[in-house]
Amino acid sequence: MAIQEGDKIPSVKVKATDMSDITTDELFGGKKVVLFAVPGAFTPTCSNQHLPGFIAQAAEIRAKGVDDIICISVNDAFVMDAWGKEHGAGDKVRMIADGNGDLSKALGLDFDGSGIGFGLRCQRFAAIVENGVVSKLAVEAPMKFEVSSAEAILTAL
Repeated sequence: MAIQEGDKIPSVKVKATDMSDITTDELFGGKKVVLFAVPGAFTPTCSNQHLPGFIAQAAEIRAKGVDDIICISVNDAFVMDAWGKEHGAGDKVRMIADGNGDLSKALGLDFDGSGIGFGLRCQRFAAIVENGVVSKLAVEAPMKFEVSSAEAILTAL
């Protein structure tokens, strides 16, 4: 079952771009965080719209009391690092690797993309997480990009 508004983010280990382990408790505990997930780094919608929107709107999002903006994808830390650098994520968006899909599965937002050669992936979504609890969740319908954009999250904040 997929995570819902009011639920706590499950405790899972993921990887920072330097390959160090970091827990979701460390990422979300005691903070207001915007989390967004993409099906894959370097894929068209993710690279042309989703990540760039959050980078461009980072200052406005943070001005609404957000401590961190986190992007996750079922990619390894090296891919997430390179993708973030290519788009100038810098300190605007924190790139986090969910390499084995552990967080995506724990959230109930994983999907099987093997039909198109993707394997296990995470659905496209965005969430507002306050002290580890999801206060807003916007999950996209398959092949859509409407409710999880930076602009939509700004409106929700």
